[in-house]
Amino acid sequence: MDGLLSQEEINALIGGGMANTSGGGSGTLSDSEKDALGEISNICMGTAATTLYSLVNQKVVITTPVVKITRWEELTADYARPCVFINIYYKEGIDGNNVLILKEDDVKIITDLMMGGDGLNPAPELSELHFSAICEAMNQMMGSSATSLSSMLNTKIDISPPEADLVDMAGDIDEAKVTDFMKREFACVTFRMTIGDLVDSTIMQLYPIELAKELYRRFSGEADEPAPEPAKTPEPPKASPAPQQTAPAQQTPPAMDPSMMNQPMMGQPMMGQSMMMGQPMMMGQPMMMQPDVNVQNVQFQAFNPMVNPVTQQENIELIMDVPLEVSVVLGRTRKSIKEILEFAPGTIIELDKLAGEAIDVMVNQKLVAKGEVVVIEESFGIRITEIIKEKL
Repeated sequence: MDGLLSQEEINALIGGGMANTSGGGSGTLSDSEKDALGEISNICMGTAATTLYSLVNQKVVITTPVVKITRWEELTADYARPCVFINIYYKEGIDGNNVLILKEDDVKIITDLMMGGDGLNPAPELSELHFSAICEAMNQMMGSSATSLSSMLNTKIDISPPEADLVDMAGDIDEAKVTDFMKREFACVTFRMTIGDLVDSTIMQLYPIELAKELYRRFSGEADEPAPEPAKTPEPPKASPAPQQTAPAQQTPPAMDPSMMNQPMMGQPMMGQSMMMGQPMMMGQPMMMQPDVNVQNVQFQAFNPMVNPVTQQENIELIMDVPLEVSVVLGRTRKSIKEILEFAPGTIIELDKLAGEAIDVMVNQKLVAKGEVVVIEESFGIRITEIIKEKL
């Protein structure tokens, strides 16, 4: 040691404290934690890109993220323009929230594509309709991301509906539109996002330091490691008492004197004599008699090849009272969200049916017949003109 301070230590002293050289303290992230956060964000945003593709019908590519620790002042220096802040709050599985930042022009193009436009002539200003559309897009995107995160962390994770606000990052921090964790150091994950040939921009996802550390602990498995149990000394086996023999099953008769061979033993009959109950005795043990069993060959019922189960008469009376839903389809059409939002009283919608063409009669959403519209007194009715027969 030469007694000189490094540049990091000098900066830390000027900022009010010594530098955390380990990088794993409560106010910063270590390299391992940054790598884990980047990997989690990469997988989640990859799933979100697939969801966004289905909404805008354009190819969406989100590149590998870059993770860094930053402050509000550094963030506004890079993004000195109005941006849309989307707050995502976790309501199950994780305690905390993060913020997704999109540029205002990118939001205009995304919402224009969602409403059926081509993205070339977006609206000049964001309206409540645009904020509702981008919130719905983020709800589906971050919902799919939460599903991927649930698989990675092996726990159920759910989010609340996102909230969107337009923030002018050129000025001071707007405490009414940003969360508390952005008033100090936080983790910033930067992605490059392209949407077809319309968008080639940068998006950011901001995490509080505490949430980033919690994600790292769960991702690495540290949160699931149980505390080591103290070693237990094995107990010596206890000697089991010897079982007491109450009545032996069989005993070997002792040797007898030849002079006593012709005399019966106490409680035992002689050879050729029988015990009580009429059972014969052999060497002091009764001989069990087997009862007679009547054995017969099994007989199976002959199969009748002339009987066909399909042609048998079924009792259809059992289902005669089951109610079914009968609906009549006059016609169908497809409209974009933009066209539907323009509906007003008096709007005429053209269907895919010609005038006078037969209409469809549906039973439980299944086409069963075709017919024509008739008027019965003051009600509409359907006259069946054709029965649709389909093979099941």
